[in-house]
Amino acid sequence: MSQAKDLGPADEIEVIETVEFSDSDGEDPTSYAAIEMSDDDEDSDEDLVAALTSLQKTTRGTPGSKAALAPEPKEQTEVRPSVVDDFIRNFLIKVGMERTLDCFNTEWYELQSKGKLGEEYTLPVPDIYLRNMELDEQVVSMRKELEKMRSIAEKARGTWDNFRKQRDFHRMHHKRVVQEKDKLTGDLRHLHKHYLSYEPALKELQAKYQVAMKEKMLMRLERDRMRARVEEVELKIKSLLDSQVAASPAAKSKTKGSRKGADSKLPGDNDGVNPHAGLEFDAPRVESFQLKKAFRAHLNSVSCVAFHPRKPVLATVSDDETWKIWSVPNGEAVMSGEGHKDWVSGVDFHPGGTHLATSSGDCTVKLWDFSRASCSHTFTDHTQSVWGVAFHHTGDFLASAGMDHTCRLWDANSLRCRQTFRGHVDSVNAVCWQPYTNNVCTASGDKTVSLWDARSGLCVQTFYGHANACNGLSVNKKGDTIASCDADGQIKLWDIRMVAELGTLAAGNHPVNAVDFDRSGTRLAAACDDGVVRIFDTEAKSCVSELSGHENAVQTVKFDPEDKRLVSGSSDCTFRVWS
Repeated sequence: MSQAKDLGPADEIEVIETVEFSDSDGEDPTSYAAIEMSDDDEDSDEDLVAALTSLQKTTRGTPGSKAALAPEPKEQTEVRPSVVDDFIRNFLIKVGMERTLDCFNTEWYELQSKGKLGEEYTLPVPDIYLRNMELDEQVVSMRKELEKMRSIAEKARGTWDNFRKQRDFHRMHHKRVVQEKDKLTGDLRHLHKHYLSYEPALKELQAKYQVAMKEKMLMRLERDRMRARVEEVELKIKSLLDSQVAASPAAKSKTKGSRKGADSKLPGDNDGVNPHAGLEFDAPRVESFQLKKAFRAHLNSVSCVAFHPRKPVLATVSDDETWKIWSVPNGEAVMSGEGHKDWVSGVDFHPGGTHLATSSGDCTVKLWDFSRASCSHTFTDHTQSVWGVAFHHTGDFLASAGMDHTCRLWDANSLRCRQTFRGHVDSVNAVCWQPYTNNVCTASGDKTVSLWDARSGLCVQTFYGHANACNGLSVNKKGDTIASCDADGQIKLWDIRMVAELGTLAAGNHPVNAVDFDRSGTRLAAACDDGVVRIFDTEAKSCVSELSGHENAVQTVKFDPEDKRLVSGSSDCTFRVWS
């Protein structure tokens, strides 16, 4: 228990003394020390109380004073200071010491009833203790509020820091936008000045262009006029020559019955019968194919190969602008030809074996005659590079595929273009005939495969499904299935009669450049850009063999007429024989 000791109004110092209580079982109860008060304090308090009492009496006794007229203050409820025992009880209840409280009450009332407690132990508790308790409670509550305010202040500080960062960021972004705006404004002004400086030159060029167009139109009119005059002169000369020939009896006998140079006629639908339609061929044992021999045939990439229809010879063409004929399987050079002015891309033998057709990057198709050992004719109607050629089964017609988005039909007798198949919107990369029909098959860079009627020049069917440019195609001997390959390494099989996709063969991640069916139609060879020749089973839709050996991309592949061997040409300047 603490006691306060006042040293006087002059010193204004409060001293707190601590007295310890001990629980003893003896007869003496716990004693309390009395609060010592100085005489000066008591005298000063008495003087102050007396002065206030006399002042109040004087104020009330004066009739004219305002205090006398004022109403008496109302009675107010005052809180009596707690005595020692109540203070101790409240403290024990507050801290939850119930057993100690029971013991205290028992001893306290016992001593009080026996009269053993003196008057000094029943006095009120000094205000300093009560005040200390109130201050302790206030301190605890203020600390809680302080912690709460501190957490709120931390959150506010974090929010303020975030807002400050955002402000700085937006301010920096605004400055950057303003700088870019100023720069763009300066560039626009500079471009405007630059444009104004070029405006006179543009007007001058426009005037020159109009003058040039007028001169061009005049030249065209003059050219057409001169062409008409030349045609008139040619007609007159021709009529004179005809009259002279008609007048000569020897010429009559010489030209009578001669039909050289007349247009050939395509066979009718019922004229051509496919001899392979009712035949069944055994599939070659491609699983056992191995490299027999490799021939370094050309100085540049071998782009295409073709087998003679009846003799064991092979024709190859290359980017070195030449074509060559080799004996198979010995690989001895038989013949070579030169005449193209650019790379040679395609080759095919005449069904009778008397001629050879080649296509080239010089926009021409050449027809070579073996009996004369020279080029018999050159077709020049294509406006861009020609990718491939193929003979009709009659040998009277030749189809070619060009980069000018067209496929053309050439008459081998009249030596002129009979049809132009237009419809593709990209380069036509490959061409072949449906066996013993008048239908031409084309593969294009526009991702489609088309079937054309050679007599009408119209597209019969178009097959959609490739996701990239089609590089090559082949039709089986029965003429009911088309195989086409693309630059994604995908090979698709198409049913011609049902106009439907039969399946897809995956040849890897590299482009497939060419495909070729065997006689049975169950094996398909693919020339891949990774230097491997892959052979697929078209019925099981799986790869049955991989022929590795080329050092560069394989550009072409072809089965021989009896399926005994397979020949592949590559960018490594060689062709290889597999059997």
